[in-house]
Amino acid sequence: MISRTAAVSAAVAVAAEHGVRVRAPVVLNDSFNLRIHLAPAPIVARVPTVTALGRPRPAEALERELAVVSYLHRAGAPVVPPSDLLPAGPHVRDGVALSFWAHAGHDPDHVVTPDAAGRMLFELHEALRGFPGELPLLGPVLEEPARLMELLGPQVPARLRDAHAGLAERLRDGTAAQAVHGDAHPGNLLATPAGLLWNDFEESMAGPVEWDLACLLRTTRLDGRAAVRAYGADPDAPGLRACLAARGLQGTLWVLARATRFPSEAGRARAALEALLRDPSGATR
Repeated sequence: MISRTAAVSAAVAVAAEHGVRVRAPVVLNDSFNLRIHLAPAPIVARVPTVTALGRPRPAEALERELAVVSYLHRAGAPVVPPSDLLPAGPHVRDGVALSFWAHAGHDPDHVVTPDAAGRMLFELHEALRGFPGELPLLGPVLEEPARLMELLGPQVPARLRDAHAGLAERLRDGTAAQAVHGDAHPGNLLATPAGLLWNDFEESMAGPVEWDLACLLRTTRLDGRAAVRAYGADPDAPGLRACLAARGLQGTLWVLARATRFPSEAGRARAALEALLRDPSGATR
């Protein structure tokens, strides 16, 4: 797995090639991806780390993310845009895939209300309906969890493997697909001086809007049912059931994968797995 040192070195080197001098790179976040502020420039480098475990070609996911967000930014949607101070990417340096984004100062303690989250998701879906590019149909929901289960091996009980196979069939036979965010929980809404901005489109895909609604329903950050009602949907709609179950499975597998990079997270990962086995309808994020 890519080390923090290698990721920072690659980001600084690519930036320098494009005339951006980085004096004091600051790691903003190291969780599923590494985010590095290339200070003093208002640029953030994004490097897939844990997420690369489920994506054999992580640069392709970065490319899709950049295409979707660039489209939304041109359309005037509230998103954190790619950097315009150098080519946004994706770039690959010494085996490290990365992309560059505008640095968006934000208040990490801001509490997103259910009403704001629901309304903003509705507006985002309206904007995404016009996206002209091709996106993988449910790729982050079906293909990536399958790769993670192969990676994690015996850590994943057989009943979850069977559940994934059944959910894959149900979701493929589900409702019409459009471009969706893919990870539309309130943690990906940044409270900036310009207002709330959507961030983190690396799981953007073609899928039912119910998938993003399931992300809201399963979050622990706000009242998901109220958020879905603010969107204009019924939180008890039958069409949400398969998405809710698949979101729970997906989230748990990623937590287990993250523990391979951060061994101190192993206890939390086991607890998440046990919670999913006890109650597949429980919240995950």
